Amino acid sequence: MLKTLTRSFFLASLLGAPAMAQETSTTPTLSQQLAEKAAGFAKQAPAERRATFAKGIDVVRVSGVEKLAKQVGDEAVDGTLKGWKGDAVTLSELWNEGPVVLMWYRGGWCPYCNIQLRAMQQSLDQIENAGAKLVVLTPELPEKAKETAEASGLSIVALHDKDLALAKQYGIVFELPDAIAPMYQSRLPEYNGNDAMELPLSATYVINSDGKITYAFLDADYKKRAEPSEVIAAVQAAAK
Repeated sequence: MLKTLTRSFFLASLLGAPAMAQETSTTPTLSQQLAEKAAGFAKQAPAERRATFAKGIDVVRVSGVEKLAKQVGDEAVDGTLKGWKGDAVTLSELWNEGPVVLMWYRGGWCPYCNIQLRAMQQSLDQIENAGAKLVVLTPELPEKAKETAEASGLSIVALHDKDLALAKQYGIVFELPDAIAPMYQSRLPEYNGNDAMELPLSATYVINSDGKITYAFLDADYKKRAEPSEVIAAVQAAAK
């Protein structure tokens, strides 16, 4: 049953869609794509807005969330989550079969998240060929997560981390800084179905078959994400 899930359910699944082409040497890295997006924002946004977001990143970093979160060597936290079709997935059942890549994205309203999602889907075959399953989680309501996938042409399903319950157990949740929170007061309730001004770090973990974290990407800067090639290398190491 779990092998069937590999390509038929969660965000690590392509739902029977044709395999996407793997990245070529001419394809920009995820870091390059994110940097290009950030440069475009810096060029167009007013100086005050740029400064506000930069200060917000600093506040999140000073909070210590990066260091307080689960780290390499820690036991992974188990959980059972559902996608928009209502099917339940228990994480430990997946990592008992082999390594799991666990990745959070903030929401479809976040352009950096959408860039990351597309890059990870392009790398999905390589991740699976290395023996792992990719599981992506989001605080977005299931119907919003479906819209996110459809808007970017992704044939993938995200698991709903309701009220960021699992993310909180991993220690990756932070409250939006006061200067930033007003910009999200209408957005987050609409997407997440609650009034909490909270977001997860855009964290990526690799968990081995013993339920141990062997790779952790944790950065307070939402413009920084785990590079797929690094994740693949971490998966290959965890599968040995």
